[in-house]
Amino acid sequence: MASSPAVLRASRLYPWSLKSWVQLLRSPQMKQVGRIIRVPARMAATLILEPAGRCCWDEPVRIAVRGLAPEQPVTLRASLRDEKGALFQAHARYRADARGELDLERAPALGGSFAGLEPMGLLWALEPEKPLLRLVKRDVRTPLAVELEVLDGHDPGPGRLLCRARQERDFLPPGVRREPVRAGRVRGTLFLPPEPGPFPGIVDMFGTGGGLLEYRASLLAGKGFAVLALAYYNYEDLPKTMDILHLEYFEEAVNYLLSHPEVKGPGVGLLGISKGGELCLSMASFLKGITAAVIINGSVANVGGTLHYKGETLPPVGVNRNRIKVTKDGYADIVDVLNSPLEGPDQKSFIPVERAESTFLFLVGQDDHNWKRPGPFPGIVDIFGIGGGLLEYRASLLAGHGFATLALAYYNFEDLPKNMDNISLEYFEEALCYMLQHPQSPSYVLYLISL
Repeated sequence: MASSPAVLRASRLYPWSLKSWVQLLRSPQMKQVGRIIRVPARMAATLILEPAGRCCWDEPVRIAVRGLAPEQPVTLRASLRDEKGALFQAHARYRADARGELDLERAPALGGSFAGLEPMGLLWALEPEKPLLRLVKRDVRTPLAVELEVLDGHDPGPGRLLCRARQERDFLPPGVRREPVRAGRVRGTLFLPPEPGPFPGIVDMFGTGGGLLEYRASLLAGKGFAVLALAYYNYEDLPKTMDILHLEYFEEAVNYLLSHPEVKGPGVGLLGISKGGELCLSMASFLKGITAAVIINGSVANVGGTLHYKGETLPPVGVNRNRIKVTKDGYADIVDVLNSPLEGPDQKSFIPVERAESTFLFLVGQDDHNWKRPGPFPGIVDIFGIGGGLLEYRASLLAGHGFATLALAYYNFEDLPKNMDNISLEYFEEALCYMLQHPQSPSYVLYLISL
């Protein structure tokens, strides 16, 4: 019968001679403690997040990995589930440096959900597992938990898990006060900073779908603003549809905010997306007390219902449902459904923005599939870039109607994150410089957190 070393040598589990083992045991790389022999192993991979603990959703996070092999290919994956359990994920491929380290602030992504140097890409590129879902935070009093994983290799399938980390990200900054509003007809929630006021006031509105969304207002309050998240239909005792809206309701909301002891005047700012952005444009055109408005993909014409104000009426722009196109995946493409507000009777739906006395910042989508943007720039540039009564005008090209808001995945189209390089960073720097020169206007912070 062969000896044990002979059997081990034959099976290649024992390739060394006894002399080799003796030499190894005497080497400085090995230490004997009692009967336990320590063999130095390669350091395990570690995922490092800064800040390491709980933080606000709009707070940048630094992501780094230590303990990888030199030049090791890895895939980083971010996952979260919304309040209804829907899964959102993003991933990117990277390569460690010569020291086996990876820092997303210095290392470009080599592909995946995005490419290039994007330190926060794993958050802004989150996509739903089921198409056309949108990540929305309904209850700002609870966090969303983001799980980050480091996987070995660049294979299409998930590689071996090397390490993971979990971070809870809040939507209600520490000390921010949340006060439900039931004042006259006004329905919403007021968010106030923790420190003593008064503060610049902002009215914040979302779009079609109605109800009340608070996550943008709550985070804004952490920046030093008194923010009224305003509902205007499909909420409590408000109208169930937006077929008929009265601008007097929004005027009442502005007056409520201006009369609040912790809000300083002489005016307030407006922030709105989609239908909410369109209503901000109407408010700035008809109402007093508006100093600035940030309009995210809002129409220049009244859409979806009739708008009334003190004897004036804006009819909705016409709709031709025969122009709906069905995609190969079975989705309805409505880009051609709305009539042009520049032609014929639909001109009556045009918002009279020449009356406005506000400072404007428009963020508009170049690849917007909710309505067509004519010309080399979005329609709002073509319309207002030719002059008129606007005190100041800025515009930016973005990827589509549902671009990222507060780095919160807000994508409605499958290919949208890959188009985020259409954002002009030079424009934003220029716009920020302009807004900082107008301290009475809250727009400079509005634009920053509306990206």
